[in-house]
Amino acid sequence: MYHFMVKKLAVQSFENLNRGDYESVLKNISPDISHTFSGNHSLGGTRHSVGAMREWFGRLFRLSPGLSFEIQNVAVSGWPWNTTVAVEWVDRATPADGSDYVNEGVHVIKMRWGKVVYLHAYLDTQKTVDMCDRLAAFGMPEALAEPIED
Repeated sequence: MYHFMVKKLAVQSFENLNRGDYESVLKNISPDISHTFSGNHSLGGTRHSVGAMREWFGRLFRLSPGLSFEIQNVAVSGWPWNTTVAVEWVDRATPADGSDYVNEGVHVIKMRWGKVVYLHAYLDTQKTVDMCDRLAAFGMPEALAEPIED
């Protein structure tokens, strides 16, 4: 039953992101978070606070408006004090330059007592770099900004 509830929470979190509602996702983040988005680009790096994650989500949705995730698989293991969740997804967006953005990846999430303490997104980072380069050429300097890290 516990794994079913965690899976439902994970799917709901991605549905909230599909609506651009990252604030509801941040409510389930521990103050002791480690959030890593792979790659060397403006969305890359590691954050260790809810505030930095809020800034990062803001940038994510500015660079890739209409971002939506299609969940492929969710796997849950462990107990409430040490839970691991793997979410496999395909995401799509239409950045400001009008191009299509499609990527696929996996989020590895670790939870303790209902709070996310670790989140690492693994994806094709070259697709993200290409999107950022196109957006910078289109006139969005934030696409080449330094990663948000703390």
